Amino acid sequence: MEKPKVYFTKELTPEAVVKIYQKLGKSLPGKVAVKVHSGEEGNQNYLRPEFLKPMIDYVDGTVVECNTAYDGQRDTTEKHQKLMDNHKWTKYFNVDIMDATGPDKVLEIPNGKVIKKNYVGKNIENYNSMLVLSHFKGHPMGGYGGALKQLSIGVASAKGKRYIHCTGVENASYEDMFRADQKKFLESMADAASSVVNYFKDNIVYINIMCNMSVDCDCCAVAKDPCMKDIGILASTDPVAIDQACIDLVTNSNDPGKDVLLERINSREGIHTIEAAYDLGVGSRDYELINLD
Repeated sequence: MEKPKVYFTKELTPEAVVKIYQKLGKSLPGKVAVKVHSGEEGNQNYLRPEFLKPMIDYVDGTVVECNTAYDGQRDTTEKHQKLMDNHKWTKYFNVDIMDATGPDKVLEIPNGKVIKKNYVGKNIENYNSMLVLSHFKGHPMGGYGGALKQLSIGVASAKGKRYIHCTGVENASYEDMFRADQKKFLESMADAASSVVNYFKDNIVYINIMCNMSVDCDCCAVAKDPCMKDIGILASTDPVAIDQACIDLVTNSNDPGKDVLLERINSREGIHTIEAAYDLGVGSRDYELINLD
């Protein structure tokens, strides 16, 4: 089989995001959901709406998010909408908190490694396709955050996030989210990601932006500053390939700060999410990197 293509550019500009999307030669049909990370209040590293505006405008997309399962400024719809205003997402785009009202939509995962269903924001039904704009960086629990995390935790409702974290335990407590078996948690993320891929089928595109790479996620109100220099932008129609390519670019970098990021990724066994998603048939770990510079 032909290897999936992952396009790459070192140019980190709003215009470069559009250019690399165009290289895919793929048009997203109908109403386009654009999954971003809104950025927790206080976080300094998240991708700003101004940077993503040309890309979101290009696909005439609606910015979509879901509420969180942990305390913060995004754990209720009211607070999340206020943060979307404060971070200027609503200044530029139509914004949809997809789980603002229930009931959640349940996506079945008959072949799931750990979980057999995924709770997502019900408003996902309003969209024909999805553009996943991911800020690649570290993560306190998952090791790293990229396309697969956006597909899983990102698209899951608040209930769904807790369900994934608790590896399929219904009505688990808040504390249970931090007690689950690590590999099962990562496999649950892969399961959830597979359900969203299966839902949109071929009508989904992934762009990973490798800048402001902290060991911490944009969900952290108090996050460490970036530990290595910016790398660039990647685009693909394969979420496994694009995340694997990002890991490889960090690993092969000459930046001494990569050791800090890799320690975070490896200490949380982050690569296992990619392994599990590959096993589920979500995508390929073998890819062709096409450098546009």
